[in-house]
Amino acid sequence: MASMCYTHISFRPGLGMAFSLQERQILGIHGLLPPKVETQDIQAMRFQKNLKKMTDPLEKYIYLMGIQERNERLFYRVLMEDIEELMPIVYTPTVGLACTQYGHIFRRPKGLFISIRDKGHIRSILDNWPETNVAAVVVTDGERILGLGDLGVYGMGIPVGKLCLYTACAGIRPEKCLPVVIDVGTDNETLLKDPLYMGLYQKRDRSQAYDDLIDEFMEAVVEKYGQDTLIQFEDFGNHNAFRFLRKYREKYCTFNDDIQGTASVALAGLLAAQRAVGKPITEHQGAALGIANLIVMAMMETGMSQAEARKKIWMYDKHGLLVKGRPQETDTNQEAFVHDSPGTVQSFLDAVNTIKPTAIIGVAGAGRLFNHDVIKAMGTLNERPIIFALSNPTTKAECTAEDAYTLTDGRCLFASGSPFGPVTLSDGRVFTPGQGNNAYIFPGVALAVVLSGVRHISDTVFLEAAKTLAEQLTDKELEEGRLYPPLSNIREVSVQMAVKVMEYVYAKGMAFRYPEPVDKNGFIRATVWNTNYDSFLPDTYDWPGVSFSPKTN
Repeated sequence: MASMCYTHISFRPGLGMAFSLQERQILGIHGLLPPKVETQDIQAMRFQKNLKKMTDPLEKYIYLMGIQERNERLFYRVLMEDIEELMPIVYTPTVGLACTQYGHIFRRPKGLFISIRDKGHIRSILDNWPETNVAAVVVTDGERILGLGDLGVYGMGIPVGKLCLYTACAGIRPEKCLPVVIDVGTDNETLLKDPLYMGLYQKRDRSQAYDDLIDEFMEAVVEKYGQDTLIQFEDFGNHNAFRFLRKYREKYCTFNDDIQGTASVALAGLLAAQRAVGKPITEHQGAALGIANLIVMAMMETGMSQAEARKKIWMYDKHGLLVKGRPQETDTNQEAFVHDSPGTVQSFLDAVNTIKPTAIIGVAGAGRLFNHDVIKAMGTLNERPIIFALSNPTTKAECTAEDAYTLTDGRCLFASGSPFGPVTLSDGRVFTPGQGNNAYIFPGVALAVVLSGVRHISDTVFLEAAKTLAEQLTDKELEEGRLYPPLSNIREVSVQMAVKVMEYVYAKGMAFRYPEPVDKNGFIRATVWNTNYDSFLPDTYDWPGVSFSPKTN
């Protein structure tokens, strides 16, 4: 019985060898641990030493996730203390590799698995989740995991990783976070033939039953956890991502990080770049993918009309430049950005030379779309070309940081979605690439939304977040080549963003949690979760004026 108690306690709130002697005795685990009582400092030192011995990123990922299962607070302490080094392990790019190997490295299930066969019973599945006070849900159907494609149920690594960053970057309590994968099958033939695959062995269901399942899921979450439960959509296929955002945004507290988070972090990079270039955002034009609407909103804030702003944005997809009369069907989400043909454009390089953009932003996972000729052309057309290669993981980035800086003689303003190390040019100059990581945006936004009781999240919230992020970049960091603050400061960045977003949603009447905090900065800082261990001792006390006689035989 004592062993069962120990196993249960070590699963979520376990302290390991940090249990005090009294706690060990009261919990019935004395003797099941070595006699030494350790501080969290010593535990963290052991954790970090073991990590440093490992060179394989996937090995580090497995070790980190194991610690998360056994000692959650220790895991988050080490992650927060070395976030720059470990974020690429718990999230992109290593999480992508972990997803592809999910069935091979599986240790213990995390999150909630809902399949198309559970249709009609989702509420009962939610009732099986042990936590009853969930504030934030991250859900994927696994169809477009990073730039890796359809990984089906293996996509669970993404919601788990995202919610790790909710806690590490913004201090949202981990027990209030619920990762979910919706399994409707997969079109990945390799997985369907893999005996270790852990999802449904069927082609992806694209019938009305799929839509009905998502509807039921949304209704069940709100019914169980409340109307202001945040539901973040993650790594759905584009055809579903945009329509679900349109369908649900006015009915639920929801956002899509691939659409809105990416747009916000890209816009923040552009706003930071304009400080270096000395041009307002209205003077930029580019071949942009996926962030067009938020850029238009930013331009309109300066007084430009929507029509004029849209004219400055060109899109280039797998079918080529988006222009009128193109034989390929145009996605309805792109219709506002269809322009008259500027001339003969047969390649992305032709598009750059014809349109002469000041910025190119890649988010399509198309691999090395920004080849040497494209980068050189951008350097010829612009004194300070803006080149954002935001696709994940690193292998899917449109170009490398080294190519961008080398081929423009260090003049470019570069950002990537996955991390690149510092680049040293032949003359000794060192540039630190900016990582346009969505983690700069979604944890801070989520913290503000959860604490404010927001029921519907508008795009203006992400515009506010982008402006706040850009403002937190110092002039010194800009001189180093950064377009974003160092990841080591991300907890403070997220708190500052949450303060600004909270001020905004209350001012605009979007918040439903009252009374409104007067000191929002103090309120948020007092609320965020920390990694200090809780005591497991019961609350003991004497009754004043009452004495008890000792036991007698």
